[in-house]
Amino acid sequence: MIGLINNGEIRPGDFISRAGSVALKPDGRKRVLEAYERRLDTEVTHPVFGYSISYRRVFEVQARLLGRFLMGEIVGYAPFCTR
Repeated sequence: MIGLINNGEIRPGDFISRAGSVALKPDGRKRVLEAYERRLDTEVTHPVFGYSISYRRVFEVQARLLGRFLMGEIVGYAPFCTR
């Protein structure tokens, strides 16, 4: 989200403020969702398996690892950290 602001994809005019709360206008919301989809398609190297997968696939792999850990099939759960 910070990258969207730093890159100028989201600007102050994309927000609306009413009654002490802030929300995105429809165009701003669309750009945030587009950026999120781009991010999910980004390829990264999985730290446990060492192969390249998308962040979208990382969600599935991590859920499967957590399930295997909770079922006692593996000894430990290795979290996925982006930094």
